[in-house]
Amino acid sequence: MPHFLCRLTPPRPSFLADMTDEERALMAAHGQYWRAYVEVGRVAAIGAVADPAGAWGVAIIEAGDRQEIEALQARDPVVLSARGFFYQNFLMPTVALRPVEPRAAVSSVSP
Repeated sequence: MPHFLCRLTPPRPSFLADMTDEERALMAAHGQYWRAYVEVGRVAAIGAVADPAGAWGVAIIEAGDRQEIEALQARDPVVLSARGFFYQNFLMPTVALRPVEPRAAVSSVSP
């Protein structure tokens, strides 16, 4: 199944630094929504990016197609809030994921 890099842009570049209490609660709901997909293996990684030009969120999501990604995002509490968050989705033509269980000791990799 294909993977997509998904970028979530918040309503303002300073969002992570100056969230209101209401926005903080909204972000908690956002995190809870996506953690469920992490736990079942649909989301490989999710988190905030400390970009000097303005923080944003990133996720690497496994999905059948772009429409499936967009359907998941449409149910995200931050999108439903209509507060100016928006996603950009990029197909990853190739991706290498780490195995659930390491296949070799870290010492076997030379720097």
